[in-house]
Amino acid sequence: MINQQERAYLLPFAFNAAVRAGAEIMKVYNNRERYDIEVKRDNTPLTIADRLAHNKIKEVLGETRIPILSEEGREMLYDERKNWDMFWLVDPLDGTIEFIKGNNEFTVNIALMADNECVGAIVYVPYLGKMYFAERGCGAMVLEDIVPDENATYSNDTIRQNAKALPLASASHDRFRIAVSRSHQTAETADFVEQMRKIYPEAEVVEQGSSYKFCLMAEGMIDYYPRTTTTYEWDTAAAELILAEAGGKTHSLPDHKPLQYNKENLYNPWFECFGCR
Repeated sequence: MINQQERAYLLPFAFNAAVRAGAEIMKVYNNRERYDIEVKRDNTPLTIADRLAHNKIKEVLGETRIPILSEEGREMLYDERKNWDMFWLVDPLDGTIEFIKGNNEFTVNIALMADNECVGAIVYVPYLGKMYFAERGCGAMVLEDIVPDENATYSNDTIRQNAKALPLASASHDRFRIAVSRSHQTAETADFVEQMRKIYPEAEVVEQGSSYKFCLMAEGMIDYYPRTTTTYEWDTAAAELILAEAGGKTHSLPDHKPLQYNKENLYNPWFECFGCR
């Protein structure tokens, strides 16, 4: 298992990779005619921003000599990756549908995996300039005003200097809040929401895209999030650790088990998350 000193060495690579990828994403986001949308084999959209962000992350993380499993490199054979003791699990642009819709709800997800467990996590929200990060056993943090920068060179000291611990005291709220995916809802999702309404009749439903839902839960802004449509391992690994280190939890549905990573099939089961308050 990777030690804390090694994690501290690797964190700036992930941090800078996300900020630089965010710069590529925002260049495209601010010039909508450049979206160049394609449809992947699983019927999900792909834009030039996905590809540019992937290339930038690959360039930065490549310096670590640690293998990368990315959404935009998903063809990696299981026989090649099944014995990896360490790898980066990456979604260069999580929330592509929200990106295309222009509603700002998209993230960059980078997880450092050791023995198929996330031990370090970065989730960057480039439009908002918010960076969430966590190390297993060391808590979760958030930094604001992290502007997308194609030349980002943050160090461990600058990363931690102004970071706030999660959950945030300012995130306290009176009504129970339930997050649902803005673009991926089903009848089963509605059923889970109604079950919670039986316990919390005044519950408020919040629609939100991408892994930012996990981050809002880590802040203390959201209390519950059920997911009953398709997600992949790179959608959840980093965000799940950030939530867990803030005091929340995630488990699969209907069997209530931890999510598993680096499986032969990279799909997640349905799952639900509980907040940190």
